[in-house]
Amino acid sequence: MTDNQTLYASPPGAGDSARIEITGLTKRYITPKGDPFTAIRDVTFTVEPGQFCAIVGPTGCGKSTTLGQVSGLENPSGGSVKVGGNPVHGITKGVSFMFQADALFPWKSVLGNVMIGPTLAGMGKKDAIALARDWLRRVGLTGFEDRYPHQLSGGMRKRVAMAAALINEPRILLMDEPFGALDVQTKAIMQTELLGLWEQARPSVLFITHDLDEAVALADKVLVMTSSPGSIKQSFDIDLPRPRGEVQAIRHEKRFLELQDRIWSSLKDEVDRAYAQTAGAA
Repeated sequence: MTDNQTLYASPPGAGDSARIEITGLTKRYITPKGDPFTAIRDVTFTVEPGQFCAIVGPTGCGKSTTLGQVSGLENPSGGSVKVGGNPVHGITKGVSFMFQADALFPWKSVLGNVMIGPTLAGMGKKDAIALARDWLRRVGLTGFEDRYPHQLSGGMRKRVAMAAALINEPRILLMDEPFGALDVQTKAIMQTELLGLWEQARPSVLFITHDLDEAVALADKVLVMTSSPGSIKQSFDIDLPRPRGEVQAIRHEKRFLELQDRIWSSLKDEVDRAYAQTAGAA
């Protein structure tokens, strides 16, 4: 596949409103000792409407910092972030979040957690309940509506989080290592379920991960970040056909292994450099 339009398609009616444009993005902090610290520097890339973009890089390179700027939860020190052509200033409508920590309300039932979004958007309680039940069916949790988060396994909590993130039909989905804490088997199941749900609506996705195999299996494009201060070192188009089916099976395909090897060649130098930096600091 050489035409990017064959790799991803925008969700119906989303158009350019689902495009993420990052230009010269820089973020600086003041450390507890009062020293300036540059987390990311001159980060520039675009996520096209309906595209699944993954970012990989060594620990501490600024992957999550980049996502924080896109989410509007933080303000950049330099550069710009635009969603749908508009500068990001605070939380942007039509954007959903899914992070590594379970962002579920422990005092609410599974049904109560999933219906929060529609309720806050003004949907009537009866309709919100019906929609939440439908999404719980989609993620395989029918019969668990009255359970509470502490009564669920880690994988089941992730399914609730996915339903809560997707129920509002977001044009953009931001994901920060959402499956990082899961065991290998559960992680593979959740990755496959995410692909199936994403295929239905095709929101633009910005996905942060430490797992290179995960990035290649899920994404249309993989960005490699340099060691700190983070910037975009290289971009790789992932031309594996969609729909991709079972993630575990994809990992044995010849093209997957070729892509994984190419990206690792770029990533390995940054991982080694980051390790050397931290070892020197110690």
